Amino acid sequence: MTKTQKKSAKSDAPARPGSRGANRRRVIFKALHDCIINKGYVKTTLADVAERADMSASHLLYYFNGKEAILEQYFANVAVRFLQRIENFAGNPPQEQIELLADFWFRGETSTKLEIGFMLECFGAAVNDNILRVTKTDFDGRCKAYLVDVFEAAPQLFLADASDSAEIAYSMMIGLRSAVYFDDDVTLESAHRLFIDTLNKMCGFDT
Repeated sequence: MTKTQKKSAKSDAPARPGSRGANRRRVIFKALHDCIINKGYVKTTLADVAERADMSASHLLYYFNGKEAILEQYFANVAVRFLQRIENFAGNPPQEQIELLADFWFRGETSTKLEIGFMLECFGAAVNDNILRVTKTDFDGRCKAYLVDVFEAAPQLFLADASDSAEIAYSMMIGLRSAVYFDDDVTLESAHRLFIDTLNKMCGFDT
């Protein structure tokens, strides 16, 4: 293994939770997050992230191999946290799950306009980044699988197929979050209401 390969392997290895390396990585993740919100992913440079994290670019490269590697790991971590929250709703009745899901997407701590913008930046970066695309594909698939279970537990489906219903519901969920960012006439509260009302009707609940 060459010196460069050794450095790459060390940079990509996960740090022990609570260790100095893990704490440094959290600082770097937050720095990238803030830079993307302030100026967008494309315009953010490694030097910008390093400055925000209060370290030199060479020091940052000890932990990550570049801006892309930081976003790939950060996005993977966020996806895991989101999925854990969503999948924890599964023990509730389906109508309650719909409300919990709506609260999470449209009333949770990640539902500010800035955070929605950050999500859209990540989705855009995934178009040309294979690692991000795999992470997003897995995230989409698990969200849809969760929605399939909700629809299968519903009393009566507007569409005959639970998978088709899940596909539409997920598209609507992501689409409404995007609309909140781009359309001044769509608020988080109106998106929350539309999502709940539509899924209740799709599941045959009396709204």
